[in-house]
Order: sequence, then C-alpha cells, then structure tokens
Amino acid sequence: MTESPEQQPAVPGRFRRLRPASAPPSWWPLPVCVLLGAACGFSYGTLATPRYAATSYAMVTAGKDVDPAAALGYAQSYGRLATSDATLTYARGAAGEPVRELRTHVRSETSPDSPMIAVTGTSADRGRAADIANAVAEAVVVSSGHVAKETGVKLIKFSHAVPPVDPVSPSVPLGTAVGGSAGGLLGGLVLLVRPRPGRRGATAQVPGPSQGGTAEERELVR
Repeated sequence: MTESPEQQPAVPGRFRRLRPASAPPSWWPLPVCVLLGAACGFSYGTLATPRYAATSYAMVTAGKDVDPAAALGYAQSYGRLATSDATLTYARGAAGEPVRELRTHVRSETSPDSPMIAVTGTSADRGRAADIANAVAEAVVVSSGHVAKETGVKLIKFSHAVPPVDPVSPSVPLGTAVGGSAGGLLGGLVLLVRPRPGRRGATAQVPGPSQGGTAEERELVR
C-alpha cells in the first residue's frame, strides 16, 4: 500500500521560513521615535515653569579729547564687568537676590559695531526679571562713573527694562518641534545601526539521509 503525498511525512530540513502576514514594516522605529519625541517636547512645554527675560541698555560715550573708537573697547570691558562679583554684589540689594542666584539670572551682551551694552535679567516672575536687569545695569553705570575722569568715557543708562508680556521659554510649539526632530534623528540612527536581514549569512540546510540509504550515501552526506 502506497501513501498519498498528503500522508507522506515531511523530511526534516526542507521547511521554508514563513514570515507572519502581520509583521510590522522595517522602518517602524522612525515614526515611533518621532511621536515619542514630539510627546516629550509637548509635555515639557506644557508643564515646565515659564521663564521671562527683560533687557536694559547702557551706552558708552567718549569725552571731547578721547577718540570715539575707544568707546567700543570700553563697552566690551564694561560688558564683561557686568557679571563680575563686584557688580553683582552692588546690585544684589536692588535685585533682591543673593550673588550666587543673581549670577544665574543675568547675562550681558555687547556689539563690535556699537558701544552698547545689553543687560538681560531672567526669572519666573516678569517683574523680577525687569528688576534684575535694571539693578545690574545701574551697578555698571555707577562703577564706571568712579573712573570716568581717568578713562575719559562715560557710561549712561540708555533704556530701562520693562516687565515682558510673553515668556521666552518654554514654548509649546517649539518644544514639540524640537522633540519631534530629536526623535526622528534617534529613529534614523536606530535604522542605520540595527542589523538587516539581507546582510545575514545564508546557511544551506542539507536534508538528512533516508533510512533506506546505503552506508556510502550516508558517508557522503556527512
């Protein structure tokens, strides 16, 4: 009695690997990372404490017998002194913060084309941000007045800082965009570094000898 093809036992080593029909695409880490990054950026922009920034400006003016170009050099020097310990110690009373905290809430900027100094104060309170900027700018103006006769230049207050209307950070749209971009970059790196199935070495499977084979055939298969 012969067995039909449906009843014949399958020979080991002759099965093909079948992929499930519902397997996700190979590029799935990219959209997942983008969505996760955008969600993290949105959460940060929504839950983080808003920060406000107010800026006060001071200008260096040269005397009659002083080269006007010297005002640019003095503006650079006074801009660096705006965040020094001596200036912050003088301004801490008006700013209402100790020197250590005040140093993290103030920054100064200068321009190579204009003898202008910008002093920016940052805080979670919009009024406090303006107070910090005005206090530090006033401290720089007072300090420069002590040596005005020797330097021949004078530092004057150009404009006062006012409480800002809108916070500078965090911004929900910006945080979402930055988070999505960072997630896309991370997802792209994952796609680049992970092993690809096409690059794996293919191993040939040799079917085992049948039970009725001769000793010579079994030896060749080995």
